[in-house]
Amino acid sequence: MSNQEINLSTKYDPKAVEENRYQWWLDGKFFEAKNDETKQPYTIVIPPPNVTGKLHLGHAWDTTLQDILTRMKRMQGYDVLWLPGMDHAGIATQAKVEAKLREEGVSRYDLGREKFLEKSWEWKHEYAEFIRKQWSKLGLGLDYSRERFTLDEGLSKAVREVFVKLYEKGLIYRGEYIINWDPQTKTALSDIEVIYKDVQGAFYHMNYPLTDGSGSIEVATTRPETMLGDTAVAVHPEDERYKHLIGKTVKLPIVGREIPIVADDYVDMEFGSGAVKITPAHDPNDFELGNRHNLERVLVMNEDGTMNENADEYQGLDRFACRKQIVKDLQEQGVLFKIEEHMHSVGHSERSGAVVEPYLSTQWFVNMQPLADAAIELQKAEEKVNFVPERFEKTYLHWLENIRDWCISRQLWWGHRIPAWYHKETGEVYVGHEAPADEENWEQDQDVLDTWFSSALWPFSTMGWPDVDAEDFKRYYPTDALVTGYDIIFFWVSRMIFQGLEFTEQRPFKDVLIHGLVRDAEGRKMSKSLGNGVDPMDVIEKYGADSLRYFLSTGSSPGQDLRFVWEKVESTWNFANKIWNASRFALMNMNGMTYDELDLSGEKSVADKWILTRLNETIDSVTKMADKYEFGEVGRVLYNFIWDDVCDWYIEMAKLPLYGEDEAAKKTTRSVLAYVLDNTMRLLHPFMPFITEEIWQALPHQGESITVTSWPVVRPEFTDQDAAEEMRLLVDIIRSVRNIRAEVNTPMSKQIKLRIKAKNDDIQAKLEKNRHYIQRFCNPSELTIATEINGDEKAMTAVVTGAELSLPLEGLINMEEEIARLQKELEKLNAEVDRVQKKLNNEKFTAKAPAQVVEEERKKEQDYLEKRATVETRIKELQNL
Repeated sequence: MSNQEINLSTKYDPKAVEENRYQWWLDGKFFEAKNDETKQPYTIVIPPPNVTGKLHLGHAWDTTLQDILTRMKRMQGYDVLWLPGMDHAGIATQAKVEAKLREEGVSRYDLGREKFLEKSWEWKHEYAEFIRKQWSKLGLGLDYSRERFTLDEGLSKAVREVFVKLYEKGLIYRGEYIINWDPQTKTALSDIEVIYKDVQGAFYHMNYPLTDGSGSIEVATTRPETMLGDTAVAVHPEDERYKHLIGKTVKLPIVGREIPIVADDYVDMEFGSGAVKITPAHDPNDFELGNRHNLERVLVMNEDGTMNENADEYQGLDRFACRKQIVKDLQEQGVLFKIEEHMHSVGHSERSGAVVEPYLSTQWFVNMQPLADAAIELQKAEEKVNFVPERFEKTYLHWLENIRDWCISRQLWWGHRIPAWYHKETGEVYVGHEAPADEENWEQDQDVLDTWFSSALWPFSTMGWPDVDAEDFKRYYPTDALVTGYDIIFFWVSRMIFQGLEFTEQRPFKDVLIHGLVRDAEGRKMSKSLGNGVDPMDVIEKYGADSLRYFLSTGSSPGQDLRFVWEKVESTWNFANKIWNASRFALMNMNGMTYDELDLSGEKSVADKWILTRLNETIDSVTKMADKYEFGEVGRVLYNFIWDDVCDWYIEMAKLPLYGEDEAAKKTTRSVLAYVLDNTMRLLHPFMPFITEEIWQALPHQGESITVTSWPVVRPEFTDQDAAEEMRLLVDIIRSVRNIRAEVNTPMSKQIKLRIKAKNDDIQAKLEKNRHYIQRFCNPSELTIATEINGDEKAMTAVVTGAELSLPLEGLINMEEEIARLQKELEKLNAEVDRVQKKLNNEKFTAKAPAQVVEEERKKEQDYLEKRATVETRIKELQNL
């Protein structure tokens, strides 16, 4: 295909370039895994976004990194599967659907379970479509033929299999425990769904009277409403103050219930009064102590956070209203004698924001210890999961080493229904894939499983497991890399690892690439409350997907947070413009050259040899660093190579033969230019897929799409270090001459004398050979290259490796005019220094002006003083020449 068939428009327009290209890729099925046995498989499963809303910048970053890896591996000849999918996100989605229903004046209970689930599926279909549109805007190379959803039939089957197997092994059990309860969404939460915030609260000090009338015992609490459920007071067995009271009873104020004083090592003698009220149904530590002493568990609250029938006269009050009332009543009775302000850490629901209530409830749990032990052991083996950066392995292991059992039941309707049935008469529990045969005598558990229970199976459930003979499972599992943020190592990464080990006896992925969070320009977390969030679609609308992708993927190193700065996205857009314009120039000068006409065997100039050497170095560097996930470094290398080497130097030097009369030199230059641009587009393609496809299609090329062409490889025959050294010398000379011209305000259009003293005959010969470049880029009226040069006359000089340059002042500069110009500049600077120093020496100004304004003036003073010193030095230099 020649560039005559496809022309690049005069201006780079991201919208025009990106429009319809994605559909063209999908129509070509370039992203579909081919199950090609001749190729090595490479697999990534997408961290499934929740169907609760639209994607944010974090998703854009996360998926861009995955797209880079999969596009690169596809080009490197792997059979790539990048599997897309979405998560049903139990609590979050149900909350959104319920909120929508509330607006319509309906509750889920009005609808009933089946109708509510229909509404939830409608929500899912609507938001899944939003997400797919955003994926397409970002240009993600996903295999949609294998798209999965955590509630689809195949995944549901996998979830039931895992639940049943773990239950049969005794690793899933049902028990009464204190769990984290969200009274707003009326569901249990796992420990990691609770966010702790410092809240101003109080310690309420009370005297519980001894039943025998011999006195009282002091206890304190931050939650006085729970005292209605107290079933003991505990003291330390060695505490001399209370030894004589152990075994006696106290009368619980308000309720009048007689409760024992028990001895337990758990009590800290040094804290407070050394006596603790025990509420086994409302505190996890009290629950454990209650088990040791066989204490009754009295639950005094309903699921919605209101007080129940065990709360006597407070029944029906909200827990916080009850707290106020009970404090008042206890004060009136003389029981509560001191309220002490106290800042303490209070758990809040990650989803609803409600204050979490430690609550006695019958739930389903996973016994985590054996699963955690296996995951810890894996990290000692050669086939361990590799964390990038490595430091996150410690974070992961620390959590596993301090594991607690996982509460997996949720009091929701949207999710995987727990595959457990209870006999209506006997209460017997049956766990299985399907309901028992005599279904009418059994009732299925109303609860669903924690969202993370199904997400934990994602790497293998999406491949057809539990059918271990499923084609995709056999070929594409275990996966190669997981890309995710450090904020879900506990939630998701760890769970995938221990479930993968338990059910497939393999690590679910080889590498885990951890990235940070996207923050605003000031380093703050993006949030609705701060109003500092940025919609990735807005960025794409303004600058295009390629600019956003390049910024996100090269803006930080692995594991670090990324600051979103609009100016940086704009500079990436400028980079894309530079690439576009350079490519347009090259294509205009290729004269309709076809792929078959490319010929790199002709005689090459030093510039040709140098750019081919630099291309080899860039290919080697980019490939090695991308394999280490160092995308920030890859971005830097590509940027420097494209902007400096290709655009600023090679294309400028290529103009000489391209505009010349030597047809053979023209053909070689065109071929080198086409070869370099082709390979550069391939290297850049995973980062900027749209612009690179557009340019590549216009270049002489083979194949349908850049997405399925081959990754560039180093061609040793194109590495010429001598030519590279020669070029470095030329670049140094040209740069030095340009710098001297700038220093003395002599434009490039004005011819000057240039003398180059070469270090030896070899360097002299090289410079003579490349004399035409020096003539073209230094514009000398007279060029002398020799090993010996008379240095008597006044001249500006510069030293480069292997040569000395001198530019005689005669013709370069009118000394008197330049000194006069500089002296005028000096007068201006003296006036500025005088003005700013007067201001700073004025005590009224420094005392009354805002600190920021004073600081600005100090900065100005420093700047003017530095500039003045430079001008003074320059005047002296010129006067001494």
